[in-house]
Amino acid sequence: MPQGQPLTVPDDGLTTRQRRNRPLLMVHTGDGKGKSTAAFGLALRAWNQGWSIGVFQFVKSAKWRIGEQTVLERLGRLHEETGEGGSVDWQKMGSGWSWTRKQGEAEDHETAAREGWREIESRLVRQTHDLLILDEFTYVMKWGWVDVDEVVATLADRPGHQHVVITGRHADPRLIEAADLVTEMIKAKHPMDVGQKGQKGIEW
Repeated sequence: MPQGQPLTVPDDGLTTRQRRNRPLLMVHTGDGKGKSTAAFGLALRAWNQGWSIGVFQFVKSAKWRIGEQTVLERLGRLHEETGEGGSVDWQKMGSGWSWTRKQGEAEDHETAAREGWREIESRLVRQTHDLLILDEFTYVMKWGWVDVDEVVATLADRPGHQHVVITGRHADPRLIEAADLVTEMIKAKHPMDVGQKGQKGIEW
C-alpha cells in the first residue's frame, strides 16, 4: 500500500469518501506480544478525534491495573472537565461490571462474560460508542461462553458508524472471515523465553 493508496478500487458504487469512512471490525490475534497494546494505542488516536470509547476487558485480573487504563481514564476525566477529546468508559469483568456491582474473583466468570456481551449488544444498538475495544474477547468465544455465530452476526449488523476491536489469541476463523482488518502478532523472541518476568512500563 504505497503512500497510503489502496492496491485495488472495488466496483461497489461507493465514493472514495464513503469507502474511507466505513466502520471497521478489527481483530488483533496471534501468540506475539502487543495485541492489547495496539488496541489501546488506537484508543488514544480515537480520543484525540473526540470519539466516545468503550473498553471491555474480559480476562485480566481485577488486581492488575494496566497503565493504559490509568491514562485513558484520566483523559476521560479531562473530557468531562473541558470537553477536550472524547469520553472513556472502562469496564473490567474481574472487578465486576459496573451495572451488576458484582465484585471479586469468586464470581462465576462465564456468567459475567455473558453479562458483558449482553451489555455490548445493548450499546451497539444504542450506538453508545464510536470505538469499542473487546480485550481478550477471543478467549470468551473459544471457551464457549458466548456463541461465535451470534457475535459475528451482531457485529456485522451493527448500526451507524461504530468501530470494534477484538483482541486475544486463537481468534475463531469465522471471526477472522467477518473482520475488515486482521493483524496476527507472531512471537519471534520474548524475554520470558530466557526466564525474565514482565516489567513496569513494558507489560503494565
